[in-house]
Amino acid sequence: MKKLAIIITILFTIVSDDLFSQDKQEQTKTQIKPALLIIDIQNVYLGMVPEREKAVAMYYINGLIELFHSNGYPIIRIYHHDTASGPKPGTELFEYPSSVLIKDEDAKVIKTYPNGFNKTDLDKIIREKGSNTLFLCGLSAVGCVLATWVGAQDHDYKAFMVKDAIMSHDSGYTDNVEEMFNAVGYDVVELILENSGK
Repeated sequence: MKKLAIIITILFTIVSDDLFSQDKQEQTKTQIKPALLIIDIQNVYLGMVPEREKAVAMYYINGLIELFHSNGYPIIRIYHHDTASGPKPGTELFEYPSSVLIKDEDAKVIKTYPNGFNKTDLDKIIREKGSNTLFLCGLSAVGCVLATWVGAQDHDYKAFMVKDAIMSHDSGYTDNVEEMFNAVGYDVVELILENSGK
């Protein structure tokens, strides 16, 4: 009799956990509201990135842009401006390369600190767009992308770096950041967007 009671308790626990897990997955499915943050892929900084890493990252960044546009989710482009050394807004060095598939209607934030949330309207823009889950790409993996990822956590967002869509001056450093911070692949982002219930 005692064995039967233990078996029933274990089965009840498994069934309860399974039901709770399914309920939680359904809640998560309906709650994910993604946005893409593209960080600092400006002409002035891209020259510091190894060519192969840059080519791969830019390919995936354009893929992400198309994915977010086609699924109707917001894209926010972030630019860095150092008031002392530039680059100045409106110059070619300040801009993204013309090969980047952004649109004029994609939101734009200009920052002066590594963290894109620091003294900018980024948080306000994200909240106005109704997003709660952020996917980060761009550069630098060891600088502004990482600082903005930390800033996103501080603002209570779910935030993910996208593997192969971030870059830095050293490919080994980029690999380390992707591993340490569990960067997600393009295929995972695609799956999330297609199943996020918009």
